[in-house]
Order: sequence, then C-alpha cells, then structure tokens
Amino acid sequence: MSLTAPQSALAALDDRMRTIFREIVEAYLRSGDPVGSRTLSQSGNLTLSPASIRNTMADLADLGLLSAPHASAGRMPTHAGLRLFVDGLLQVGELSADERKAIEGQVSMSGRSTKDLLTEATSLLGGLSGGAGLVVTQKREAPLRHVEFVPLSKVEMLGVLVFEDGSVENRLMRTPDGIPPAALIDAGNYLSTRLKGRTLSDARKAIEQEIAERRSALDSAAEGLVKQGLADWSGGKGQERSLIVRGQSRLLESLDAVGDLERIRLLFEDIERKEELVTLLDKARDAEGVRLFIGAENPLFSLSGSSVIVAPYMNAEQEIIGALGVIGPTRLNYARVIPLVDYTARVVGQILDSARSRE
Repeated sequence: MSLTAPQSALAALDDRMRTIFREIVEAYLRSGDPVGSRTLSQSGNLTLSPASIRNTMADLADLGLLSAPHASAGRMPTHAGLRLFVDGLLQVGELSADERKAIEGQVSMSGRSTKDLLTEATSLLGGLSGGAGLVVTQKREAPLRHVEFVPLSKVEMLGVLVFEDGSVENRLMRTPDGIPPAALIDAGNYLSTRLKGRTLSDARKAIEQEIAERRSALDSAAEGLVKQGLADWSGGKGQERSLIVRGQSRLLESLDAVGDLERIRLLFEDIERKEELVTLLDKARDAEGVRLFIGAENPLFSLSGSSVIVAPYMNAEQEIIGALGVIGPTRLNYARVIPLVDYTARVVGQILDSARSRE
C-alpha cells in the first residue's frame, strides 16, 4: 500500500498528545460524535484528569488537528487530523482467510459479463464498508474488424471503429492541417490490417514500434494520423468510461444528526458529477496501491466533507485497466476499508486477466 507516515508532523506531538489524539480519533470514528474530556477520562484508557486532557486537546486544536462544532461540544478531528492519523498512527491489518474467501466467492466471473462482475464488486464494497462502492472501467476493449477516417470539415473528422461483434463507434477527431484525402485512406487501411482481430491495447505498442522503425510504408501525413488515432482512442482526451456506483442509500442509514443530512445531500450531488469523479479515480494511476482522499483534500468533496478510498486493478502486465473504491463520510472505518479495497482490486484484476487469457 502507498500509505506512509509523515514523520515531521508526528514529531510535533509528545507522547501525551499522541495518546490523547489517537483516543479522540478512534472514539470519533466509532460514534461520529465529538469527544469530550470527561468521556476520555472515564474510558479507563487514560490516567489523566479531565483538566489535563482539556489542556492537551486545546494544544491539538492549536495545531489544527482538532476542532469543535460549537463552544460547549467536545472535539473531533479535522481533515488534517484524520490525514495525520491515517498516515501515521493507523494500524492497517490484513483481511482474514474467511474474509478473503468471501470476497473471492462473491466476486467471480462464473456466468457473468465483465459489467456484471464489476457491478457485483461495487455492491460488495459498499455493503462491507458502510459507504457507497465505486468502479470506473476502462474504455471499451474488444477485437476490431475495420477502421476508417471520414472527413467532416476542414477541422473535424470521424474515426470509425467497427468491432468484431458488428458494433460501430464513431470518435470525433481534429483534422490535421493540410492532410490530403489519400492519407486518410492509407491510414485507415493500415490500421484495419494491423488491428483486425485485435484490441487497441494489444496492438498499439507493435504499431508504434513499426512506425518508429520506419517499417510502416506510410508517408508522414498518414503516419501522423495513425499516431493521433492511437493516442486519442487509447486513453487520450475525451475518453468515455463507465462509472458504476452502488449503495448510495446506505449512506442515509447512519445519519446521526440533522446536519449530516445536508452533507449527504451534497455528497449525492458530488457523485452525480461523473466526469470529475472519474478524474478523481484516475488519480489511483499515480499510486502503487490504495490511495485515500479526505474531505477538502479534493475540491470535489470540499463541501460534503467525504472520504474516498480507491485502488487500481491491473492485468498480468501490471497495466492499470480500471479503479475501484469506496466513498462515504470521513468517519469511515479506515483500518477495515483500506485492506478491503486493496484486496478486492487485486481479485478483480486477476479475474479479468484470466478471462481475457481464455478468449
């Protein structure tokens, strides 16, 4: 996992501050309520007076790690406090053998389409985490039969992709300046020959290498169009991917206060902003494993104060083919959800890769 401890921030806390801070955060994550000094003194975990605890809580608040919803309330961790706790103090355990078997049994390819598999994984994550499950899939990957380029105007054209199953997708593209009609035909014929019966991702590297080594027998205009098409269709701008969200209603089941209702409403609005949510999940591509976004760390959740735990799922070549995760209140059970997301992502990647190898 890619979660590391921020030693410089932890170094600012002495042993007492660290102990009290941990107690407050863990109590908050269990209940969702602000934690008072009297509650801590009566927990049996601390041998300090309420006055001593209050003084330490004030110091932690001065450091920006705790806040109070109002003057007479207890304290709760800020987003910065939660980040410090998760990165530096949280002990993330491993899933038990039974939990792993349950995930493997529920997320299987047997008799299912890829979409059904991912939908099941999303529902599973939502149910086990108490939040909503998210999955973003890669662009359509299916064997191709034919490719051609159709001019629409001086500045726009269509890349027409005909798949083996007979389906057709039209991709709007920018027309390169001064490209002759013959180059459109040559580029389409070249790609049709190289891609027939193969997916874009399977053939892309070989085609790019052939062009780089001047073995394509194409002129510079047609070569440029081929490279533009491969870039646009294999993850470039305008890539359309599927976003699956399951379990939004579960977020309503744990409302503890009227104020929570407004935050959940804002969270639902955030989820509806598909393009920004897909962009957020794409950031998992920068991490080796689980990535965590807490509240205002990402502009998408600055108002709803939500957390997202996300991990990529990969194929056997360690190429990222999608991402999945959980979205919910900032008081998610991070110690449980982080390994849950991590393992589910690995299982999904293995299953999809195995299914692909049998095709």
